[in-house]
Amino acid sequence: MRMLWAAAGLMVTGLSGVQAAPHGVPPAAARFKADVLTAGKPDQGRVALMAHELARELGEACPFAAPQDARPLEACKGRLYAPRSALRRHLPAFVLWGRMRDAALPLKDTHLTQFGPDVFSATYLPLFMFDGNYTVAYDERQNLYRIDFVAAFRNRLQPGLYPYPFWHEDNKWSIYQGTNRLTAWVGIDPQAGVEKVKVMQFSALGAPHAAVPDKIATPVFDPDTHAKWLWTDAAGRTQPQVTLFDGLFSAGNPHLKSLDEAYRAMALKFRDGDCMSCHVPNNPDKMKRLVLLQTPAHAASEIERVIESVRDDRMPIDEFGIEKPMPTRMKNELLDQAQAFASVLAAARAWEAARSAPRTPAPGGTKG
Repeated sequence: MRMLWAAAGLMVTGLSGVQAAPHGVPPAAARFKADVLTAGKPDQGRVALMAHELARELGEACPFAAPQDARPLEACKGRLYAPRSALRRHLPAFVLWGRMRDAALPLKDTHLTQFGPDVFSATYLPLFMFDGNYTVAYDERQNLYRIDFVAAFRNRLQPGLYPYPFWHEDNKWSIYQGTNRLTAWVGIDPQAGVEKVKVMQFSALGAPHAAVPDKIATPVFDPDTHAKWLWTDAAGRTQPQVTLFDGLFSAGNPHLKSLDEAYRAMALKFRDGDCMSCHVPNNPDKMKRLVLLQTPAHAASEIERVIESVRDDRMPIDEFGIEKPMPTRMKNELLDQAQAFASVLAAARAWEAARSAPRTPAPGGTKG
């Protein structure tokens, strides 16, 4: 990569080492003009390097491919989910995610869904493909940097490979299918001096390119089956498979069975406590910051915040958006099941961490 510093800002030209796009799409120069970044911003160079690092990783790990091929999806997932991936290092404790329907709409007025970095990097972002090209700008109105990546969506995967049926809403599925740009909104922590991706959005507002797959008809959404968000396929398997910790934990993790049982017990209490009427993908209450709890993986991403909110009587809320405390017995039972789920989850994560930790030399110089 070649950098040219100018008085008005910064220009970046070229992104080497990224796999060329198929479908006859040449990798255009990764570039932003000298007048895009505001002059004198001390952190613009760091954001430019961050953008380059992310673009390289996305282009190498998740290149344009046939939209029905699950093998590139799995390879992409494995790279992005790794704790040391560039993506994970630049995500905060939770990231906000959603579609960009109107480029002029402020983020504060946009409906977004909150995810932990593990679930987001393993089940959402790998659904997109990249060629490594990007632009960077500073948005004065949002008071954030934005990185726009050239992207496309895998719209022909098996239904169980999506975290939930995106086609439950025609407009949402249409924007997913037409995605040609992924936008990362980056903020700077003034005290720590580090840059983090605060919000990510997908849209069809970027430049058209040939790697965007042809749209397919909206798949059938059966309210009786899919409104439960978890369903059983013809082979008797629970779907979507990606939300059953697929990819998040190893198949040999000894805690998986207990984790599934703990989630199911907790989900019953969520239902009794009226949690599942709000924290589901169709967002019936139109919350601007939606938290999903309808699958094990989604709940795992948010369980600590859920426990805190229930304990402090901040959820559930009534039809007017006002907090309504649960009856004491129901609240205690829900907290007991939520804490049991959190405990098994912690054990499963600890097992994974011990399994992947580098082996240290044992006394005498041999490896332990």
